[in-house]
Amino acid sequence: MLCACSGEQFKFDEPPPESPESLATRDFSASGISSRNGTVDWDSKLDDAQVDEVESTLKEALSLNYEEARALLGRLEYQRGNFDAALQVFQGIDIRTLSSRLSKAISERTRPLKPRSKGDIVPAGVMSLHSVSLLLEAILLKAKSLEELSRIKDAAKECKMILDVVDSALPNGIPDGISEDCKLLEMFHKALELLPKLWIQAGYLDEAVLAYRRALIKPWNLDSQRLACIQKDLATTLLFGGVEVEVPAQFQVWGSTAPKSNLEEAILLLFVLMSRMLNGQIIWDSEVMSHLTFALTISNNFESVADHIEQVIPGVYTRAERWYLLALCYSAAGQNDTALNLVKKISGCSEANQEPYIPSLLLGAKLCSQDLQQAHEGINFARQVINSAKNQDEHFLVQAHKLLGVCYGNAARVSLSDFERNFCQREALAALNSASVCKEDPEIMFILGLENAIQRNLTPAFNNVMRYSEMSAGSTAKAWKLLALVVSAEQRFKDAEAIVDLALDETGQIDQMEHLRLKAVLQISQQQPKQAIETYRILLALIQAQKESATNDVVTSQRRLEVEAWLDLAGLYTDLESWRDAEICINRAKAIQFFCPRNWHATGVLFQAKARYKEALVAFTVSLSIEPEYIPSIVSTAKVLMKMSNDVAPIARSFLMNALRLEPTNHEAWFNLGMLAKMEGSVHQAADFFQAAHELKLSAPVQSFI
Repeated sequence: MLCACSGEQFKFDEPPPESPESLATRDFSASGISSRNGTVDWDSKLDDAQVDEVESTLKEALSLNYEEARALLGRLEYQRGNFDAALQVFQGIDIRTLSSRLSKAISERTRPLKPRSKGDIVPAGVMSLHSVSLLLEAILLKAKSLEELSRIKDAAKECKMILDVVDSALPNGIPDGISEDCKLLEMFHKALELLPKLWIQAGYLDEAVLAYRRALIKPWNLDSQRLACIQKDLATTLLFGGVEVEVPAQFQVWGSTAPKSNLEEAILLLFVLMSRMLNGQIIWDSEVMSHLTFALTISNNFESVADHIEQVIPGVYTRAERWYLLALCYSAAGQNDTALNLVKKISGCSEANQEPYIPSLLLGAKLCSQDLQQAHEGINFARQVINSAKNQDEHFLVQAHKLLGVCYGNAARVSLSDFERNFCQREALAALNSASVCKEDPEIMFILGLENAIQRNLTPAFNNVMRYSEMSAGSTAKAWKLLALVVSAEQRFKDAEAIVDLALDETGQIDQMEHLRLKAVLQISQQQPKQAIETYRILLALIQAQKESATNDVVTSQRRLEVEAWLDLAGLYTDLESWRDAEICINRAKAIQFFCPRNWHATGVLFQAKARYKEALVAFTVSLSIEPEYIPSIVSTAKVLMKMSNDVAPIARSFLMNALRLEPTNHEAWFNLGMLAKMEGSVHQAADFFQAAHELKLSAPVQSFI
C-alpha cells in the first residue's frame, strides 16, 4: 500500500513523529465510520484479512502519522464503494493546516539534482514525497467521493486545493527532473483533468474555463495525448458553453496579441491541435476537425476551412468526400465557379468506376440552380441523383426533384424557342409537383408557387403560397411579398396593399423597407400619387436613420433599395410631368450608383417624355451597354426608334422580338409590336398582338415575381 516514485522504494529522511499511530487507531476504534446505511463499526466494514493487512502496513511503515493513516483507510473505503464512509475518514485530515507543509515539501524535494554542499541538505521536518503523494491522493479521492454523493461544488473546491498546493510550490511548472511515473505527478495530473469537469457539472462554466486555462498556461509535464484532450475540451467549452469568459491578466502571456474573444481562443487551440495531428504528434481526432470547421464557419473564414481540409493526410477522407467538402467551403465563400468545378471532378472520368456520390451531385444541382446559364448542367446533376437514389433515400429523391424543377424553370427563361420553353415549363411543374409530396419541406411549396406565378397560373400560385404559410407556421417575408404580387396580378390592388400592411407588422427592418416600397408601387397603381410620395418619404427617412448602425450586408441592401426608391419617384414625377423633381431624383440615384442600367433608363424615359428622342436614345444605349439584356431599355429603344422614323421599323421589330425572347410575358413589348404592325398596315396581326398585350396586362404583377 506504500507508493513508489520512479520505481524505487521511498526512503524517509526524518524519524516519524511520536504516538500519531496510536491516535489514528484510537480514533477509528472509538468512533466508527459512517456508510450509506448509517454508522457502523470499523470491524463491521472490514473483514479480518483486510484489518490485518492495514495493521501490518501501519506497523511496518513506521513513518505513517495520523493523516497518512486516514489517507490509507479512506482509500480502502473508497475502493470498496463506501463513499460516505470514505468521506468521513478524509474529513479528519485538515488539509488547510497542512497545505504550507505540503508546498514546502514539494518545493524542497523536487529541486534539480546537483552536488550539494552542507547548506543544501533538506531541512529537518520536511515531509517526504511519499507522504505528500499520499495526502494529495486523499484530497483527490475526497473530491471523487463528494462527486459520487452529488456534492459537485464541494468536490471542485477540494480538487482545486491540490492545484493550489502544487502551484504555490512550483510557480514555474513541473521541473524536468521528476519522472512521469511519480505518484505525485500522477495525482496532480488527475486533478488537472478532473477540476474543470467538476465545475462544468456544477454549472460554473466560467470557473471551468479558468481551470482549463490554468492547466495549459504552465509546463505541467503532461504527455502529448493528455494535453491534447485538455486543449480540445477547453476549445469545446469556449465554443458551445454560451458564456464569454475574459482572459485574466495573469494568463495573457501573449500581451497585445492575446485572443480577444472565446471564439478566437478556441480557433487558436484547434489550430494547434490540427498542426500536431498533421505532424503525427497525436492521433487523428475527427472531432477536432468538426469543431474547427464550425468555429471558422461562424466567423466566415470558409477559405481557411478549405485550407485545412486540403492539409488533411490521405486516408481520412475519400477523394470524393474531400472534393465535396472543398466545394462546400468555396460555395460558402461565394466562389461558386470553383465549387462547381470541384463537383464536376467528382462526377468526371476519374471517378467513373466509383459509386455516385449523391451529396456532391445535389450540391452541383443546387449551384447550377443559382445561375441561369448553368440550368442544363443542373438538370443533368439532378437526373443523376434520381437515377442513383431510386429505392434508397426518399429525402435525396425529394431534393433532387425540387432542384430539377428549379433548373427546368431557369432553362425555360433562357430558352431560344417557344417549343423548348414550353417543354421546360411543363417539366418544371411536373418535377416540383413530384417533390411536393414531402410534407417536411415547406420550401418546395414556395418554389412551386413561384413557378406557377411566373407562368401566370395565378390561382394555383395563390394556393401554393397559402399552403407554404401553413407548413412554415407563419409567413416569411418572401411569402408575404409573393402573396401580395400574386394578388396584384389579379388586379386586386387594394387587397394586395392590405397584405403588405400585415407584412409590415410581421417582418424585420430590411424586409419592412422592401414592403414599404411595394406598398408605394401599389398606391401608384391605384392612382394615389400623394400617398405613394408620402410612403417613399417614410422609406427614405428609415434608410437614412439606419445607415450609421448597419452592417456591411445591410448597407448593400439599403443602397440598392434607396436607388430603387429614388428611381420609382423619378418615374412618378415623370408621369406627373414634374420634370425638375424627376431630374433631382435621378441625380440622387446616380450619386449612389452611377453605373446602374435603371438609372440611365429613367434618364431616357424623362428625355422621351420631353420629346427629346435623340438624348433618350443615347441614354437607353448607355443602359444597354451596362446590361445588354435589360428588357425595359430594349422595349423603350424600339419605341423611340418608331417615333423617330418609319424607316427603322425592322430595327425596332428586332428589339421587340429580342425582348419577347427574354420575357415572353412582357405586355409592353406585345403592345409595341401591335403598334408596329399597325404602322405597317398589318391590321389582323396588330389585333392579335394587342389581344396578347391586353391579356398579359390583366395578369401582370406590379413588380416582377423574381
